[in-house]
Amino acid sequence: MALRWLIYGAYGYSGQLITHQAKRRGYTPLLAGRDAQKLNEFANQVSLQARPFDLNDSHQVASQLNDVDLVVNCAGPFSETAASLIEACLASHTHYLDITGEIEVFEYAHQQHARALEAGIVICPGVGFDVIPTDCVAARLNAQLPGATWLRLGFDSKSRMSRGTSRTSLQRLSKGGAIRENGVIKDVPLAYQVDTIDFGNGLKMAMTIPWGDVATAYYTTEIPNISVFVPASPKLVRRLKWLNWVRWLFRFDAVKKQLLKRVDKQDAGPSANERDNNPTYVWGEIGNAKGHTQSLRVKVKNGYSVTAEGAVELAVYTLQHDDLKGGYYTPARLYGAKLLDRFIIE
Repeated sequence: MALRWLIYGAYGYSGQLITHQAKRRGYTPLLAGRDAQKLNEFANQVSLQARPFDLNDSHQVASQLNDVDLVVNCAGPFSETAASLIEACLASHTHYLDITGEIEVFEYAHQQHARALEAGIVICPGVGFDVIPTDCVAARLNAQLPGATWLRLGFDSKSRMSRGTSRTSLQRLSKGGAIRENGVIKDVPLAYQVDTIDFGNGLKMAMTIPWGDVATAYYTTEIPNISVFVPASPKLVRRLKWLNWVRWLFRFDAVKKQLLKRVDKQDAGPSANERDNNPTYVWGEIGNAKGHTQSLRVKVKNGYSVTAEGAVELAVYTLQHDDLKGGYYTPARLYGAKLLDRFIIE
């Protein structure tokens, strides 16, 4: 087995975490990205080979992947990078993984299933905190209650977002929220549904968000009605409901640029100490037409720690299993819901 794999966007916050995790496990991935200076500086720090290239031409990107068995894409927003890299991976017969949480990217990746099957490659977006823990919770609940008609997922963490996650969130803001209803993804207002939920550390007010599981949990479970929640204060809920009236403004580039300037002044992401001291509580609830329900709560590592460890584990798993059929996968479909056990903490 040749562990010839590449991390694209390696010098970003999550890309660096994944690179360090790979090295701790004894692997030497190629490092790649668009900014040659940043890439070379980081590659020198970690003593790994750098391969700078942009994604403007998928044919040229494919030529950069001819000697690569698998790519882990860490360069967000993934709405700007995934399609080009997936096209290149299909042409070069290279497995594709990424750490997106963007619903549109999951849907695009799923649309490539037949092509991936023909090319004999795995396409598995969402191999980080978006969406490993919630995807595995969904799979376990589905096994406990076959024939369920609705699924609610959620998570709670005090960990702050990385700069990259914040930038990606802004890209979605003008579209509002999202749920899956009767098998179809539906755009809805921000804070569309509000409830009181115990994620594992006490009852809290919570609201729906446009999380990746709105796409992926359907492909993992085939449950037609899916929503995802996070804790939210009454003040935040009121603000977001008011924002629904003016969120169309965020479609304008000038408004986006001003907000992105603010985001770019933030730290890259949580420190190692912050990650160690801020775990995540993950919750899921499932029900059927007869009124039967099941719920599950787990406490897992910090989201960014899950991303680093999960991306490496799924990359290695894919490379080690050359009997995998090509096609689109969710993390739980690729590895199994047992993947969750790697991240559960007491």
